[in-house]
Amino acid sequence: MLDKTFESKDVEKKHYELWEKSGAFTADVNSNKAPYCIPMPPPNVTGSLHMGHALNTTIQDILSRFERMQGRDVLWQPGTDHAGIATQMVVERLLGEEKKTRHDLGREKFLERVWQWKEESGNTITGQLRRLGATPDWSRERFTMDDGLNKAVNKVFVQLFKENLIYKDKRLVNWDPKLHTAISDLEVEPRETKGNMWHFKDPIKGMADTFIVIATTRPETMLGDTAVAVHPDDDRYKDLVGKMVVLPITGREIPIVADSYADPEKGSGAVKITPAHDFNDFEVGKRHKLPMISIMDKDAKIADPDGAQVPAAYIGMDRFDARKKVLEEIEALGLLEKIESHMYQVPYGDRGGVIIEPLLTDQWYVDAKTLAQPAIKAVDEGKTKFVPTNWTKTYYEWMNNIQPWCISRQIWWGHQIPAWYGPSVENGKVSSSFATKYFVSESEDAMLEEARNYYGSGVEVVIEDTREKAFLHADGIGDNPKRVVLFRDEDVLDTWFSSALWPFSTLGWPENTAEVKRYYPAETLVTGFDILFFWVARMMMMGIHFMGEVPFKTVYIHALVRDEKGQKMSKSKGNVIDPLKLIDEYGADALRFTLTSMAAQGRDVKLGPKNVESNRNFSTKLRSAARFCEMNGCKLKLDFKPEGAKIALNKWIISELVVASGKVAEALRAFRFNEAAKHLSDFAWDMFCDLYIEFTKPVFFGSDESAKQETRDTAAWVLDQLLLLLNPIMPYVTEELHMQLLGKEVSPDRADWLQSKSWPKYDLKLVDQASREELNWVVALISEIRSVRSVMNVPAAAQIRMLLQGANGTSKQRLKTYSDIIKRLARLSEAEADDTPAPKGSLQTVIDEASIVLPLADVVDIKLESARLQKEIEKANANIERINKMLNNPAFLAKAPEEVVVEQTESRAEAENLKAKLAQALKQLEAA
Repeated sequence: MLDKTFESKDVEKKHYELWEKSGAFTADVNSNKAPYCIPMPPPNVTGSLHMGHALNTTIQDILSRFERMQGRDVLWQPGTDHAGIATQMVVERLLGEEKKTRHDLGREKFLERVWQWKEESGNTITGQLRRLGATPDWSRERFTMDDGLNKAVNKVFVQLFKENLIYKDKRLVNWDPKLHTAISDLEVEPRETKGNMWHFKDPIKGMADTFIVIATTRPETMLGDTAVAVHPDDDRYKDLVGKMVVLPITGREIPIVADSYADPEKGSGAVKITPAHDFNDFEVGKRHKLPMISIMDKDAKIADPDGAQVPAAYIGMDRFDARKKVLEEIEALGLLEKIESHMYQVPYGDRGGVIIEPLLTDQWYVDAKTLAQPAIKAVDEGKTKFVPTNWTKTYYEWMNNIQPWCISRQIWWGHQIPAWYGPSVENGKVSSSFATKYFVSESEDAMLEEARNYYGSGVEVVIEDTREKAFLHADGIGDNPKRVVLFRDEDVLDTWFSSALWPFSTLGWPENTAEVKRYYPAETLVTGFDILFFWVARMMMMGIHFMGEVPFKTVYIHALVRDEKGQKMSKSKGNVIDPLKLIDEYGADALRFTLTSMAAQGRDVKLGPKNVESNRNFSTKLRSAARFCEMNGCKLKLDFKPEGAKIALNKWIISELVVASGKVAEALRAFRFNEAAKHLSDFAWDMFCDLYIEFTKPVFFGSDESAKQETRDTAAWVLDQLLLLLNPIMPYVTEELHMQLLGKEVSPDRADWLQSKSWPKYDLKLVDQASREELNWVVALISEIRSVRSVMNVPAAAQIRMLLQGANGTSKQRLKTYSDIIKRLARLSEAEADDTPAPKGSLQTVIDEASIVLPLADVVDIKLESARLQKEIEKANANIERINKMLNNPAFLAKAPEEVVVEQTESRAEAENLKAKLAQALKQLEAA
């Protein structure tokens, strides 16, 4: 006998360990089944499961399980990302507890510590994915720093370098002054900040008492200004274009240039240009060939590069201390026109936690613009499709405006750049100049061979592991030496560089493995919108360039998981929901079904614990239905023939099962996961558990043994088929109940498992329209009566009369046949066809040709209910008016995300439907 309680943790552990041990998730490269590959976005090795992971993983697992059931050889490729900066920070914090830094250890020993940490603590996230029920092929798990992927990374770097698609350049980067490295835009966290906008008067050379006013939120950067820009069509400044401004404090002369970047409607219309400390200014500087004067060092302290003329008092000063001093001097000079309060976004490093400084540095870059063109064309031609389709536009916008991709990072943990530096050969002689030549090779041996060919056979080539050691070693060697000293570039590659190769490097590339041949390109990628550019676009570029075709055919972009109020989750707000706590309390199935049911395309998920609790109740409902079946002798017959059912009730539930199965499969194929969940819930909860189970009670309590047996067999078979349909979303409870139906605690035989079975392909002849029409009429009648009871606040215990007026012969016969069931489920004292005038105080609704009449005068206070309905209508009106104001506001429509507009539109429709229902009830009450 099934227990009343369900300990999800025990059930989950029992089944998952058995599944994984048996190799149930393993792909078979030699299979004759059609392949289906889905690459897992590799979570950071430092990470713990968060709600974004939970949603993303649940969707991938549903697809993987569903496609296995379709008879396909599924490779869900798992792995983790080395997460360069994040991982290095974790280990550096541990060293800090020992009063040490990475520099105390040196690079080699520090990396040994990182690998040690990874082996001891880096599998947390994969264990948590298992808790969720994820079924990737764990035997093929990869890590972005493993030997195979390192080989792929080096090959890609070298090839792109040889094709002039990787190069060194001096450009602006997001510089973290605390971590001393460039970081990506994704690692920059904009924070809304209340600050000031300072307006300075810059004197114009040769024009006494004449100034041009500029405004800035970063006064310290004025020390590096190299121009003032005005719009070419701004008549106020046309006569000033080409004249020089005397930059206060430094005394440098800088030009006034005409550039469309200046906005005539903003401030004075004139803008200071600091090309070495602002990304927009950098582009203006390039257009006008302005000097790039970087007035800060890598600690964001004031420096004095050639030509800056920074006063000595500023040198070595922290940037914010320099800001105060600049303001004091500007004010003392009488050049501070005004100060305005100003709200603006300040960029912080999400790891270092300090304000990011745009800094001009030498870095390695990828020519992303060239690589982007085939990736744009592939989407144009439909080779890769985005779901929802609106993300295609975003993809195009990013790709068409793509900038060079900075791929070097000034940290130690990561793929070290395969480039070595040494002296150049000039006029046939080895120069004494230091690090003016670099060699790019896939390995040190290959590099040495290239270097020896370059320097000649008579020159010894020596390698040092740091620039400093190489410089000391090289010191004093002189021209045309017999020995040259090389050192390897100490930077590592951006984490996204190795991740961009994920769809093919994980399959064994650059070797032409059987996996590469079989599983590339992948069928589907599931990911969040926040990494569409940083990861998806770069995988497209790399995949097409190195594999000759797109890396995946479909990209499904899921939305953000927010809290129940629609707020973005953050530690500072204290609204972060831990998925593991929800799993502990409600079970993995409840969380999975909740996320699935809320995963509407293009709409953020608003999640709260109550949502998950509700779906835990769904699991309980299934278990209760299984207990009912068990108590009534329903045993699963593996040779059951559904076409043999004779009773309308059984033919009806079989028909609805077939219809639901088709809808669920169609929704999953279209990535409409919420619709799949709704179809399953409607059938499982409403039709099977609430209605069919109730409809069977008269049969089980009756005396017709033949009807009992058919109903027992049908109930057991339909329940098991329902569990099969639910299995991709709720694998644990469905597998557990399936085993109970088989009469087993657990089975080591994979053939017994639901996840090993095929998705059902029913003969459409099983859909019996006559029984569907008959029983669905009964269901509709009960639903209408329940709806009126709800609207009218009829007490649950109250038994009321129901009169069916204007009914034809078919409806009358249905009412007679199912009278007992209708009365019990709708809580009626009477249910009869009666065409006499409706009693006073009755409410009416319609079913097909007939009217449902419900005399309520004896069970509700008509006057009080009228007043209550009036208030409810007023409340609905206020809600509709509030939504209309939003949707009719151009400012709201311009700023609101598309999913918010859709959500509000649907909320308005729901409010209008409720209002109409309430108004109809009020009208009838008033008439009564």
